[in-house]
Amino acid sequence: MKKYFKLLRVEQWVKNLFVFVPLFFSGLFTDTNLLSKSIFAFVIFSLIASVVYILNDYNDIEADRKHPEKRKRPLASGAISKPNALIILSALLAIDIALIFVAQYIFNQDLWKFAAIIGFYFLMNIAYTFKLKHVPIIDIFIIATGFVLRVQAGGYITGIYISQWATLLTFVLALVLAIGKRRGELINAQVSGKTRKALDGYNVQFADIALSISVTLAIVCYIMFTLSPEIQAKLHKGVFFTVVFVVFAFLRYLQQTLVYNRTESPTKIVYRDRYIQVILVLWVAAFLILIYFKK
Repeated sequence: MKKYFKLLRVEQWVKNLFVFVPLFFSGLFTDTNLLSKSIFAFVIFSLIASVVYILNDYNDIEADRKHPEKRKRPLASGAISKPNALIILSALLAIDIALIFVAQYIFNQDLWKFAAIIGFYFLMNIAYTFKLKHVPIIDIFIIATGFVLRVQAGGYITGIYISQWATLLTFVLALVLAIGKRRGELINAQVSGKTRKALDGYNVQFADIALSISVTLAIVCYIMFTLSPEIQAKLHKGVFFTVVFVVFAFLRYLQQTLVYNRTESPTKIVYRDRYIQVILVLWVAAFLILIYFKK
């Protein structure tokens, strides 16, 4: 089963936790109905993301075989054949469509906006896989937009309003991770001497500048998010002090990126870096207290 989990890139499903963001910040996480909807959204988004991953690996199989890390992927290594990968892809797509209808029936709710987001995410990533990932700047914007769509999907399925600052914050945060990944790929290309078309239009100096700009924007957006009237009214005014956790996390991320060059895959940060793990736990704990125990 391990090779199939790798094919689906189950470890990347952590990105889809962004669908829980609207529910978490609404203070309604204990509402079992809304939680069930968010779980459905997580599963549906995870499966469609796996469809995209399989499609990407199928399209890049020859290039991946020349990559020091990606050649270990199930399709590139031959652990799973191309026909079997297409069967799995088709099955996942069918299951995902069925789950949307099941969710609509169970929750007795019109989910056309949610379904439209899933469809747009899928079509956007088809364009990314076959063409747009080779277009500098646009490629990282598509990655960042994918995270925004995750948050919007969580909002539409639960009916929870998402503020403009929250949407912008999600976008620039994802932009930071996307640029960090590109920079890591550039460093690896310098070491191995092998590059790929996706890195055309980038160099380390540009990535450093773009990363600094994006981190600055992310911190400013987070500050404005905590100072926005709806957040101040919903939470305690002390929410502003969680900025400390955010600044520390970004500085640690920059250290990993600029000093240690360890950020080709942003999800590795979550799984391996103890400092960021502790900060994330403290940040979540602070919001749990502010949201659910403010009285």
